[in-house]
Amino acid sequence: MQQAINIQNSIPDDIALKIASSLHVFDVCSLGSCSRFWRDLCGSDCVWEGLCKNRWSSLSLDDIHQETHSNSKGWKGLYISKHIDMAVKAASVTTFMEKALAFESIEAGNYLKAIELLKSLQLGFEDVRFFFLKPNLDVLLNLIGLHYCIVWLGVPAEYVIEALERNRVSKRQVCVQWWKLGRWFYGFRLRDEFHSRSISLEDLTASDEQIIGVLSRGAVHEVIRVQISAAKPTHTSWSHQVAQV
Repeated sequence: MQQAINIQNSIPDDIALKIASSLHVFDVCSLGSCSRFWRDLCGSDCVWEGLCKNRWSSLSLDDIHQETHSNSKGWKGLYISKHIDMAVKAASVTTFMEKALAFESIEAGNYLKAIELLKSLQLGFEDVRFFFLKPNLDVLLNLIGLHYCIVWLGVPAEYVIEALERNRVSKRQVCVQWWKLGRWFYGFRLRDEFHSRSISLEDLTASDEQIIGVLSRGAVHEVIRVQISAAKPTHTSWSHQVAQV
């Protein structure tokens, strides 16, 4: 707080506004609690207009004018009302996932339905960052958000990885298991093939196109089943944790 007050006393107002306008919404709110000067600056329309347009870039000018005129609290009020609206939409996906989970895993059909639900709600990248890439959620919700951003929103992998790291979920792991029909060999069909991969969200985003492909296709053609769950800690990692304690 003292550092923010010192900055206030030593820089012009236009530079202070530029600093506030470059921050994420949580940082804007934190900075606004430092002093009366920062509270007034961080609550101004100049700051919140940028936050609104950066988060919901698909809003048309007509939509923006209509919503700001109907909202007496200006751009900050618009941001809060839109955030609440998106929170309700995101909660419907969370509720669907909770109902679809069976023994802490989800089948590919329901997984892809959750992705389709996200598409229909038209959540953007920043909405996903807020509501799905959080460490207190089931890692499968993290995965749903990650998959939606990469495959359907087309967000570059480096931006997704940055969001994972910022929200402290990049090292969380998921386990993807899939079963393929056994090949035919001299008139006999061999046993079905079982595949299993445990991978971190960061590695999945960065380079693993095979797993993304399995998740995107689901149970089709020769793949008869796909199951997704949180990766179980290995005995080695558990022993390491005990040793640290």
